[in-house]
Amino acid sequence: MTEQSARRDDTTGPPAGPDPATEVFVAHRNLLFTVAYEMLGSAADAEDVLQETWLRWAGVDLGAVRDRRAYLVRITTRQALTRLRTLRRRKESYVGPWLPEPLLTAPDVAEDVELADSVSMAMLLVLETLAPTERAVFVLREVFGLGYDEIAEAVDKTPAAVRQITHRARAHVAARRPREAVSPDRARAALAAFQRAVETGDPQDLLDLIAPDVVLLTDGGGVVRAALHPVVGAAEVIQVLNRIDPAVSARPAHINGHPALLFYRGGELDTVIALRLDAGLVTGLYAVRNPEKLGRVGRETVMRR
Repeated sequence: MTEQSARRDDTTGPPAGPDPATEVFVAHRNLLFTVAYEMLGSAADAEDVLQETWLRWAGVDLGAVRDRRAYLVRITTRQALTRLRTLRRRKESYVGPWLPEPLLTAPDVAEDVELADSVSMAMLLVLETLAPTERAVFVLREVFGLGYDEIAEAVDKTPAAVRQITHRARAHVAARRPREAVSPDRARAALAAFQRAVETGDPQDLLDLIAPDVVLLTDGGGVVRAALHPVVGAAEVIQVLNRIDPAVSARPAHINGHPALLFYRGGELDTVIALRLDAGLVTGLYAVRNPEKLGRVGRETVMRR
C-alpha cells in the first residue's frame, strides 16, 4: 500500500471515539484537579496527581464501580495525601514564606462563593495549618459535600473517626478564616481603590484601606528578591508598597476566585498580589514573585465542585 493510499484509508469510516474510562475521567477532570489543588496548593503537583490518578483509573474494571465520581475522588485524594506529605518536607527548606501557586480563574468561580472561598489564597494558607488527613477530610466534606462513608474510604478511617476529624478541622479553620464573606462587587471595589492608592503612592489613601495589623507575605522562593519574613503593620507594609517601581504596570484579574493585581515589568509578569479582606479593610496581602509559580497565570484554569 502506498503512503498516499494509507492516508486515504485513515480518513475512511467513523472516527474512533474515546473509550468509556477516558470519557468518565475527562468528564470529572476539573473536579479532580480542584480537589488535588485544594489539598496541595500547587497546580504543578495537582497535575502530577491527576496523571497518577489516570494511570490507576485506566486499569479499573468499570463494571465493578458503582459510583465512578466517588471512586475517582478517592483515588485522587489518596494520591494527593501521599504527595502532600512529600511537599511538607520540601517546604521546610523553602526560602522565605511559602505561598500557594496562583491560578487565573474565570469570573464564574467568583460567583460560586463557597468555591471561591475554598480556593482563595487566604483559605489555602489556613488549610496549610491542618494535618494532611484533616485537610483532606475538611476539603472533601466542607467544600465538595462528600458523605462520611465516602470520605472514610478515601482516607482509610472509620466514618466515626471522620466525623471527629471534621469537627476538629472545622473549628480550627473557623478560628482562622476571614470573619465575613465579601461579595464579588465589594471585593472588586476594594481592589480598584487599592490599585489607585498603590499607583498614586498616597499614604493616606493606603491607610484608609489597610488594617493596622495587616500582614504582607512575599514569596520569591529564593529565586527573586522578596522579604524573607512577614511584613507586619500598616506603616511597614506601606513602606514596601511605596517602593514598587513606577515603571511596573498593574492590571486587575481574577486569581483563585478573587480580584487581585498582576504587576508587569517590560511586558513580563513580575508579581501577583492577592488581597484578604476583613470588615472592609485589607488584612492580608499575598505577593507571589517566584517565577516558577507564575506559569498558570497566563491562561484560565477551570475549577469545579
